[in-house]
Amino acid sequence: MTSKSPNQLKKILGLSFGIAILIGGTIGVGILRTPGTIAGMLDNYWLIIACWLLGGIYVLIGAGTYAELASMLPKAGGSYNYVKRAFGDYAGFITGWFDYFSNAIAPAFFCIVISEYIVILMPEWQNETTVIAMAFLIGFTLLHATGIKSGSIVQQISSVIKVILFVILIIACFSYTGIQIEPIKKTPALMDAGIIISFLKSLQLVLGTYDGWNAACFFAEEDENPGKNIPRSLYFGALLVIAIYIIINMAFLYVLPVSNIANSPLAASDVAKVVFGEKGSIVVTIIAIFSIISVLNAYMMVPSRILYGMSRDGFFIKKGTIINTTGTPIVTLLVSSLFAFILIYIGTFEILFLLSTFMAITVWGSTYVSLIKLRISEPNLERPYKSWGYPYTSILMIVFSIALFTGFAYSDSKSFLAIVGITLLSYPIFLLLKPKSNKE
Repeated sequence: MTSKSPNQLKKILGLSFGIAILIGGTIGVGILRTPGTIAGMLDNYWLIIACWLLGGIYVLIGAGTYAELASMLPKAGGSYNYVKRAFGDYAGFITGWFDYFSNAIAPAFFCIVISEYIVILMPEWQNETTVIAMAFLIGFTLLHATGIKSGSIVQQISSVIKVILFVILIIACFSYTGIQIEPIKKTPALMDAGIIISFLKSLQLVLGTYDGWNAACFFAEEDENPGKNIPRSLYFGALLVIAIYIIINMAFLYVLPVSNIANSPLAASDVAKVVFGEKGSIVVTIIAIFSIISVLNAYMMVPSRILYGMSRDGFFIKKGTIINTTGTPIVTLLVSSLFAFILIYIGTFEILFLLSTFMAITVWGSTYVSLIKLRISEPNLERPYKSWGYPYTSILMIVFSIALFTGFAYSDSKSFLAIVGITLLSYPIFLLLKPKSNKE
């Protein structure tokens, strides 16, 4: 596709959008739900904090890799472009589809969670969660069909408000001086499953909650100055998210003991009931809905960019490159929304969340390897930004990714088998599409 094509994406985004898409696409559903699950598995304050900190360090180092690659190859599609450039069409193909599935799953479980929070406010709608989730998906599909400017404005406003609301919640928790809650006596789950397995499963959930930290890279082609804006967006946004995640866990555990939060599906609401009373819990539930809406807005845009980039190279239908007059890759938006619509109907939050995390780790690991390959094979490529600590940080991230993949495969065999199945099916499909890509 040449720059003269009428289907070219519009370069109208800047630094504020990059930060907003990272914050808006990351903070939300995970931090409101997973603290209870993680507390149930680890049952130890310092292990819980260490798990969130380790996930944050992983993200911060990874930001350096993505900052270099995205500023060097500012194209729609994110990791797909980097792996394809480094290792060829098939590697790019499978990475792109893994990344697509991982991100296209996201709107489905965000809509599911929104519906679950709404039911808390409206118990009479208890049996309508699927309908509510589908309604949100349709509404945001229509919003993004109106153009990238609409999505950008909604993202920036909602992300700022989201940060303010989380800061208010944190301050309220640390200001709490009420009666101390007696810990629930129970057998530590840590001893049931073993410390290593429990920590790995917790880390899987933590990294799933951090998922979205590289969101700015998907929009590099639409950024006015990707060489400067992408690195700044990644680092500033990542540091802010890490700080909020760690501090909010400390705030929750300041209010309630680990044993009282353990296995709670809605830890934020449980904490709010203690801090604000029953009415306060309702207020926080409303805040949670608004927060997740911001995440949903971000992930309505990401999958369509991945599929657009792959369509341009012949790895999806040719009409996938169609851009409407307002800058939206409209065909890939509709395809992605249809995929999420089906997942809402057949899936649940837990299954979708674990599977998407597994795929994300695979994509991230492939991206770290591609940085080393491109440094060796194409040392003269213009690099507006270079990853700090190279090659040591890259090697560390590769080893860490392999360890995570191995641990996840052991502790989550169902998701691992799903990954294997998708991989086996990918090559014959690639062979069918390859002639088309060669003609581009």
